[in-house]
Amino acid sequence: MDLVPHLINGISLGLLFALIALGFMLIVGVMETINLAHGSLFALGMYAALFLLAPKLGWFPETQAAYMSLPIGTRYAIALFFAPILVGLFGLLLELCLRRTYGKDPLYGLLLTFGAALVIEELIRVTWGSNEQQMALPQAISGAFMMGDLVYSRYRVFASVFAIVAIFALWLFLEKTPYGAIIKAGAHDSEMVRALGIHLGRLRSAVFALGVALAAIAGVVMAPIWGIRPHVGVDAVVPAFLIIVLGGVGSLWGAVVAGLLVGLVVGLTGAYASEWSLMSMYLLFIAVVTFRSRGLFGKKSVLDT
Repeated sequence: MDLVPHLINGISLGLLFALIALGFMLIVGVMETINLAHGSLFALGMYAALFLLAPKLGWFPETQAAYMSLPIGTRYAIALFFAPILVGLFGLLLELCLRRTYGKDPLYGLLLTFGAALVIEELIRVTWGSNEQQMALPQAISGAFMMGDLVYSRYRVFASVFAIVAIFALWLFLEKTPYGAIIKAGAHDSEMVRALGIHLGRLRSAVFALGVALAAIAGVVMAPIWGIRPHVGVDAVVPAFLIIVLGGVGSLWGAVVAGLLVGLVVGLTGAYASEWSLMSMYLLFIAVVTFRSRGLFGKKSVLDT
């Protein structure tokens, strides 16, 4: 069996895993809250994109017909842009509920986000049903092409390139903008940020919305690969948690490297011993944290890349 296609698939999967984990990392780093609803918000991003691709507007049939007359590429671009915004706004509502847990036992935040995950999943079932759905894709990024002697999916290439661009854009935002500097400062010492006159509540709201929007972006990009179903969030939140711990809590590039490692391990194991595919990432996690408890790039301060 040729190793090259499995390496390529593993790298592609790893980049997408890293994209899922980065939003989770931001929320953990700044808010010191493990958002167990991250996976459900990832799934909500899928369904928001599905709606924006083909909205069902019973009261506005003419508007629906006019929108559906747009090219599929235009509607896909609209879904890719606006679905994360819609889910980010939903995340702001969740953060309002989460505020009552700040400064208390972390268990309160865990329980609240766990309950929110269940509620979001049931809302998805009530609104869209329980059956798995597929997302329509523009012709330009669907189908396959030849790469040397290999047949490869156009969409996986698009998803990988998109993930690289999104990761680099997030790095630029954190490293090269004043807002990114405030977020990093809040991760280092929230009390000092408050003392400097920065509204900590607004900072937390902004970071939570950004983290949730990143989850939704990952959901939209992963939808054609994983399929769209209400419980798909479980497949996202577990690798995301493993990746941020494996890479080092708060390290952006640590999350990227860990995502690539997990993707390669899962991809290669799935090719040669499919029954060990999921188990392999847990074994990798145990092997790394046994010798380096802070993860590969873990440091005392979070978001220190």
